[in-house]
Amino acid sequence: MDEQKTEEVQSSPEGSGEGDKPETTNLIEDANSAAERLEKANTKREELLNRQEILIAKQTLGGKSDAGEESKAEETPKEYKDRIMRGEETAP
Repeated sequence: MDEQKTEEVQSSPEGSGEGDKPETTNLIEDANSAAERLEKANTKREELLNRQEILIAKQTLGGKSDAGEESKAEETPKEYKDRIMRGEETAP
């Protein structure tokens, strides 16, 4: 596999000879910079994940989790009779 990529550059009109040389880009340097960006992104993602885990743990231990919600109690026959006697048609 090629480790370097070469591109032709137009020659300068002055004829200095510098424009006749191909411009070289090192693919290894590009890969290293991409890897560095990925490492920074992974570090940031790890920090955010740690913060999220702490928040979930606090929410669970604090009694504010979704699983801890109480269900609404069913209406008793006496409550039903009283509600109908008052003229209310639908349950609160």
